[in-house]
Amino acid sequence: MVTIVLSMGVTKMSKQGAVIRKLSAVETLGCTQIICSDKTGTLTQNKMTVVETREAGSEPLLATAMALCSDAELDDQGEVIGEPTECALVAYANKCGLPKPVLKAEQPRIGELPFDSDRKLMTTVHLIEGKTVAIVKGAPDILLNRCTAGKLQEAAAANEEMGRQALRVLAIGYKYLDEVPVDCRPEELEQGLTFAGLVGMIDPPRPEAMEAIKVCDGAGIRTVMITGDHVITASAIARQLGILHSDDEAVTGEQLAAMSDEELRAGIRKFRVYARVTPADKIRIVKAWQEAGEIVSMTGDGVNDAPALKAADIGCAMGITGTDVAKGAADMTLTDDNFATIVTAVKEGRGIFDNIRKAVHFLLSCNLGEILTVFGAMMLWRESPLMPMQLLWINLVTDGLPALALGMEPVEDDVMTRPPRKKEESIFAHGLGAAAIWQGLLVGLLALVAYVVGSRFMGPAAGKGFFERLFTETAGANIPLGETMAFATLAMSQLVHAFNTRSSHSLFRVGFHTNKYMVGAFFASLLLMLVVLLFPFLRDIFGLTVLPAAGWWTVAGLALAPLAVVEIVKGVTALLRRKPREAGEESR
Repeated sequence: MVTIVLSMGVTKMSKQGAVIRKLSAVETLGCTQIICSDKTGTLTQNKMTVVETREAGSEPLLATAMALCSDAELDDQGEVIGEPTECALVAYANKCGLPKPVLKAEQPRIGELPFDSDRKLMTTVHLIEGKTVAIVKGAPDILLNRCTAGKLQEAAAANEEMGRQALRVLAIGYKYLDEVPVDCRPEELEQGLTFAGLVGMIDPPRPEAMEAIKVCDGAGIRTVMITGDHVITASAIARQLGILHSDDEAVTGEQLAAMSDEELRAGIRKFRVYARVTPADKIRIVKAWQEAGEIVSMTGDGVNDAPALKAADIGCAMGITGTDVAKGAADMTLTDDNFATIVTAVKEGRGIFDNIRKAVHFLLSCNLGEILTVFGAMMLWRESPLMPMQLLWINLVTDGLPALALGMEPVEDDVMTRPPRKKEESIFAHGLGAAAIWQGLLVGLLALVAYVVGSRFMGPAAGKGFFERLFTETAGANIPLGETMAFATLAMSQLVHAFNTRSSHSLFRVGFHTNKYMVGAFFASLLLMLVVLLFPFLRDIFGLTVLPAAGWWTVAGLALAPLAVVEIVKGVTALLRRKPREAGEESR
């Protein structure tokens, strides 16, 4: 049952954009306390657009340098193909009348240093008007330190100003070379640069990400942003999303490097934005949260992110931009690269675990009821009220179908208003064990009552007193009728009890028809029971007898009793919980 419920849940989650690679990840999702998310494309729309430039020379020079020092391409239809940031640069150059194919033909690339997350720079070498020129683009705070010419103080101030506007800023520099480099090395090409300008791009936050972060806050889940962007840009976006509330909550990779593991672990709860971080920093962040006792989910897309994805309790790889290595290391793949999908997966994970608890609750209480029925009758009268075949039929028909239907129960509305479940928490926590016991005792007691009524109060000769009938010897009792009534009551009360276990809230609040699978399982099981009770051939096989009208009414009344009793208990429990809450609100 558990495996089937997990499998059905995983299938449902895959349709919502979260592909689960390991069934065990479903349970861990419900425990998630920290979500460490990339910014670009996950929390934002990944639709970069150049909105502002600050040129040290001329705009055409800056636009040309941006287009040349990128791997994005412009196709025949005018569409830009490549990484979003570089696409924005090539699109801007094309808008300025400088299409990439023409620039490549006139100023061919003859060398390159690909972007590296440690250097945070990319360099290409071109032949421009007979001269060899190295063009470098990258993080302003890194590139400006490599420049020896240009308006560097003005550039630093402009970078900070653009960052406060939530713009992602890139700096461009260049350097004339005496000869074509045989071996491109950073220490030769990325030093002594002339500053060319700054480019400010906007990547708007996803509206659904803002709402998802609010949901996380209500669910006791902390959202943490991890990005390679400048801390000012990252903080501005984080404020828009509702992640950051104070500048003290943002930390840079440089500051992380200055901290020992003990210092990071001690202060880990202060930080909600990590800027200018490296893949190695991500592992430190994950481990620090885990050592603080938190269950961590981490997103990533690159090859360098694989160790952090592996270290996290839940590794989430990007399905669109993610590499095969990242997907292989992750427990879950987001097919739409959307932060909101992580939150949806957490919600479904909580719902799946709830459904497993409900099914376990139902099965334990029902089986406990069956045990009590047989054990109680043997102790009181030394009679077995149920034959082995009857018990097997009850377990097959009235336990199996409703238990599977409980696994298909819709996620409850308040599932994301509860704090995360602790990983070491027992499945019987929050009163499930106690509820299974007393409800099992109730079901067993009702079956015993049916047995006594059928065997002692409908069978013995009239005129005997209550206690005389109650303790009539077997020879003077109608045992077949008692067995039939106990069999019918036990089975039907379990079918009714299945509705009780659908929620800790009142069934009238949840609705009788909100789980069509439960309705179908109820009527299918009820039909099978009626077939056994009504068809003479099957009655003989199961050792049953014909029920009189009074017997049917008794069975119906006893079968409905669990619904009434459990609803009363739920109502009283809700009232007792509401009073302290209202008292607290009044005191405030």
